[in-house]
Parts: sequence; C-alpha cells; structure tokens
Amino acid sequence: MPKGRTTMHETKHDRAIRRRAERMWHDEGCPANRLDDYLERARELQAIIDNPTAGQLPNPMTAHYGQVESEQPVEEAEIMENLGEFPSRLGDQGDHIQTPMTRRKARNFLNGA
Repeated sequence: MPKGRTTMHETKHDRAIRRRAERMWHDEGCPANRLDDYLERARELQAIIDNPTAGQLPNPMTAHYGQVESEQPVEEAEIMENLGEFPSRLGDQGDHIQTPMTRRKARNFLNGA
C-alpha cells in the first residue's frame, strides 16, 4: 500500500503502527523498498507496548511460599579444604588454591599470619 493511504478495514491500531513505521522510515533517511521492514518493526514495538509482560517467564521463586530448597546443597568453603589437592605432573601438592579462601583464612593471609 502506498505511503499515506489507508483502507476502510484499517483500524486505529493499524494506523498507529503505520504512522510509527513511517516515522522510523523517515528517521532512517527513507531507504528505498524498505517500508515493509519498518512496518514489521513497528508491529513488534506495538506488541511490546500492548503486552509488556508477555515475554517474561514467571519467577519460580515467587511461586512458592517460604523457604525454597535448592536442588543441590550449598557447601561451606571450609569443607573444600578437607578434600585436599592431588599432586600433578607439573606441580606439587599445595601449589595453588583450588577453592576460594574462607573469611578467617583471608584475614590471616592479609594480616600476615
């Protein structure tokens, strides 16, 4: 459909989309044979405006009341120290830290103890 013309069946919603598309098309410098691309973009923008939460997944944490247990238990960093480190071909045991330091160990390290 040529620019600026409307049909009898075009609704107010469709006219708003067409106006938005033409405005975007003009802002981009009126590229030849690209008005249909701008119409599609304007339809998508209007759909987002009409249904702002349509693309959002529900938060599973809000679906439950109270405490939600995680699938795997979270372990303290101190537990990882007990697992030890096995020497490899390129290094000896204790060459590098496998896990983050606990707060107590980090304080001792920073204080030089």
